Amino acid sequence: MVDASKDVDGSFPGEKKITVVFVLGGPGSGKGTQCANIVKHFGFTHLSAGDLLRAEIKSGSENGTMIQNMIKEGKIVPSEVTIKLLQKAMLETGNDKFLIDGFPRNEENRAAFEKLTKIEPEFVLFFDCPEEEMERRLLSRNQGRDDDNIETIRKRFKVFVESSLPVVEYYAAKGKVRKIDAAKPIDEVFEAVKAIFAPFNAEAV
Repeated sequence: MVDASKDVDGSFPGEKKITVVFVLGGPGSGKGTQCANIVKHFGFTHLSAGDLLRAEIKSGSENGTMIQNMIKEGKIVPSEVTIKLLQKAMLETGNDKFLIDGFPRNEENRAAFEKLTKIEPEFVLFFDCPEEEMERRLLSRNQGRDDDNIETIRKRFKVFVESSLPVVEYYAAKGKVRKIDAAKPIDEVFEAVKAIFAPFNAEAV
């Protein structure tokens, strides 16, 4: 039995309570915009699993090359790899409040995160948005993302429903899901978000 507190790579110093909020929502549900608002008003650090993986690939490290090859071959990056990147990023910020965006993508991710970090999320912020509305937003935003065409968008929805919704259901059964009606205008959505984050009122307001 290894004493987790002596784990050099990735355990948190002392008994500092770490607050983690998982942010889940389909593509185009507007969670990126709202995460930026939460960071600004409540002093959280926003970590996107996808961004961390992309940054690692860009760095040209051995790890990055491995990740790139896996993605190229259409394989799923192992949970441990993503979780290690998240842990490293969490430690480097020195903050103790984190929004983890777009992760866990599936049940396996979720179980691995809790097992490896010994952290259970405070709650899951779930941006619930009808598929037609997300589709409309993605097709109109045209931010030059090559994955914003209709076939790819529908595939991403399907993956979200099949993989990520069971995660939302798992935490809902534990009373840990805060569901937001994400079809409303940005300002109204943020009002609902603010009400949920009120207990974490930060100096940053």
